[in-house]
Amino acid sequence: MGIPCKVEEVFGSSYSAAIYISRILKLSAPKNKVFVLGESGVEQELESENVPYCGGTDASLRRDMQPEDYTNIANGSMLDENVGVVLTGLDFHVNYLKLSLGLAYLRNGAKFLATNTDSTLPNSHTLFPGAGSVSAPLVKAWGKEPLALGKPSQAMMDAIEGKFHFDRKRTCMVGDRLNTDIQFGIEGKLGGTLAVLTGVSSKEEFLAEGAEIVPDAYVDKLGDLNV
Repeated sequence: MGIPCKVEEVFGSSYSAAIYISRILKLSAPKNKVFVLGESGVEQELESENVPYCGGTDASLRRDMQPEDYTNIANGSMLDENVGVVLTGLDFHVNYLKLSLGLAYLRNGAKFLATNTDSTLPNSHTLFPGAGSVSAPLVKAWGKEPLALGKPSQAMMDAIEGKFHFDRKRTCMVGDRLNTDIQFGIEGKLGGTLAVLTGVSSKEEFLAEGAEIVPDAYVDKLGDLNV
């Protein structure tokens, strides 16, 4: 993309989830495996923290549900007894089989986590289903929300602060979505929040009377800052 940066300067929600699982949950092996509803990016972050996982990009799960799958999930023969966490992210190959396995693990006592719960994903100047849309069927079936490790979760803010040791009062949160980016900065008590109008939220949403999430400032695009 031509943006000068280093890998260690990027702190994504998948990395936040991996940090939370490995350093905060600290589940005892071997009952610390993660069933992933997500793509290779989630798997890579789990690997960086030496967290075992299954599901994810496993090609054997990219198929239609078969009659025998119902029986084998119900009797446990298709389940990995060491799964202690169900982690949902953006999965481009989500299907009924994966969702059925995820629900079975939750019913067996696995913890329910999400990299993030964004309802939509901006791309090509429009919106597509986001990671929150992938977890939505499980939320409905299980009847409980996952602990989200992306914005606006303050667990993510604490993890970032622990790594970079920044001064919150001298930090500004810049983002294009009110209920994740801007809320993240407000709840994290940062020095300021800046909304950019090149993504999801429009200025009408926060300029409206009675708006619940209001940034300190906004610009049409980042280039307007001229810094």
